Amino acid sequence: MSIKALIFDVDGTLADTERDGHRPAFNLSFADAGLDWHWSPSLYGELLEVTGGKERIAHYLARHRPEFSPLEGPLETFIAKLHREKTRHYLELLGRGEIPLRPGVARLLREARDAGVILAIATTTTPENVVGLLRATLGEESVSWFQVIAAGDVVPAKKPAPDIFTYALSQLGLRADECLAIEDSGNGLAAASAAELRTLVTINDYTRDHDFTGACAVIDHLGDAENPCHILRGDSVLSPQVTIEGLRACLQR
Repeated sequence: MSIKALIFDVDGTLADTERDGHRPAFNLSFADAGLDWHWSPSLYGELLEVTGGKERIAHYLARHRPEFSPLEGPLETFIAKLHREKTRHYLELLGRGEIPLRPGVARLLREARDAGVILAIATTTTPENVVGLLRATLGEESVSWFQVIAAGDVVPAKKPAPDIFTYALSQLGLRADECLAIEDSGNGLAAASAAELRTLVTINDYTRDHDFTGACAVIDHLGDAENPCHILRGDSVLSPQVTIEGLRACLQR
C-alpha cells in the first residue's frame, strides 16, 4: 500500500521540545506563581510517562506534592492557569529561536509536499504550541502545509489512547493503511498502533529505552546529508536519510 499521508507527532518528533522547551517553560510558570517547584531533566523524564501538560502537573502533585492545595479556587482551575502561563513562556522561547527542528524534519516535509504526500499532525500539545513551532522554524506559510492539525483537547483521551489519531484519520478522510505515523515515544507508538497505523519511531534522549515493539523501524532521527541517521531496528533502506521513496520501499518489504 502506498503512503498517501504522513501523520507527525510534535514534541520530541519534530523538535526536541521537551527538555529545552516545555520543561523550562513549566519551571518559569512555577516561579511566576511563587512556587518553589523545579523540574530537573531527570524528574521531567519521569513525568513524561504522562501525556498532556495539565495531566502532567496533576500527576506531579499527586506523586511529589500530595499535601499541596491552592490558596483559592479548585485545583483544576489552578492547574489550568499554570498551564496557560507555561504555554505563554513556551511560545516566547520559540519566538527567540531557541527550539530548532530535529535533523531531517524540514527536508522530509518538503520532500513529502513535492511528492504529493499529505501532511498531518496528531499531538497532545496545544494548537498554539504547534503553530508557534511551525512558524518559528519553517515560516508563516508552513502552517498551511498540514491538511489536518489534530492537537490538544480536541479529543478527551490523550495518548496512549488512539483517539487523536482516529480523529486525524477521520478529518483526512483516509484509511489507516494509507498513512504512516511518525512518533518518538512508547505512548505515541501505542496510540498509533491502536488506531491501526504503521509507525516509524525516531527516538530521543527521553525515549530511547521505551518499548517499540510493533514499529516499522526505529531510528535516531530522520537524517540529513551532513548528519546521517542510524537504524536501530528496521530496514537499511532508510539510511542515511529517511526519504519518501525509502519509506515506500520499507513498507512494501
